[in-house]
Amino acid sequence: MLVLVAPGQGAQTPGFLTPWLELPGASDRIAAWSDAIGLDLAHYGTKADADEIRDTAVAQPLLVAAGLLSAAALGTGTSAADAAGTSGVVAGHSVGEFTAAAFAGVLDDTAALRLVRTRGLAMAEAAAITATGMSALLGGDPEVTVPHLEKLGLTAANVNGAGQIVAAGTLEQLAALEADKPEGVRRVVALKVAGAFHTHHMAPAVAKLEAAAQELSPAAPVTRYVSNKDGQVVTDGAEVVARLVGQVANPVRWDLCMETFQELGATALIEVCPGGTLTGIAKRALPGVATVALKTPDDLDAARTLIAEHAAV
Repeated sequence: MLVLVAPGQGAQTPGFLTPWLELPGASDRIAAWSDAIGLDLAHYGTKADADEIRDTAVAQPLLVAAGLLSAAALGTGTSAADAAGTSGVVAGHSVGEFTAAAFAGVLDDTAALRLVRTRGLAMAEAAAITATGMSALLGGDPEVTVPHLEKLGLTAANVNGAGQIVAAGTLEQLAALEADKPEGVRRVVALKVAGAFHTHHMAPAVAKLEAAAQELSPAAPVTRYVSNKDGQVVTDGAEVVARLVGQVANPVRWDLCMETFQELGATALIEVCPGGTLTGIAKRALPGVATVALKTPDDLDAARTLIAEHAAV
């Protein structure tokens, strides 16, 4: 069984969208999405520097657009949902859940981008209230790490599995973590994000996203959609959207998502552009599952081979 996944914030790098815009129709699609959400996606994906694309309001729609564009290129090039139809399961990490909602047909591409644009702006406003951030902890035992984070006033905002937890909180709390690592943690790595996402610091963004979601007419997923909230398969479109809204201020349980992939019989996993983070975790947590990360269009042939071999499994 094939799993199609979309990465979250921090996966973006300067110029990562450039080679994708050379594909037939890609520039036109990005231009149409840019007009729909009032953001020059082509500029930010090709010419902007690291600081510009670190901006939450920019990074989130840019990542979703890149994921949709690269997924569409796996199939006929017309729709990410069409390409995702060859998958047995779809999921996304954090903002990648919006990409996955489009894969599953819950939202069309433009609706997903409009909603994530609102999310990015609202979360940027929430992040400006207090200086906050996120850091990845490499190594350690969650049963030791999580209580240690709580002692420092931090939240385990992402529990990613394979020995990786992401802590979130104020910059002072993260500095204290650097000086006082949990037992067994090898490294603490600051992430390229502008706030303590998936914590109580993001509560002000929830109401704005909830209001925007009221205007949507979500459809039932046509592919199994696995939620960050608890790793469960969600079969109702309105429930998918409700979870997208609430997840802004609640932890990402990617470890539970991967457990579900395994229980459902995953044999292969493709991570859409800008791929790498989730395939890296999968290689450690899902031994025996074949993986391909879409970083540039040069990776499409390997991904298509994986689809041919595993889509019917």
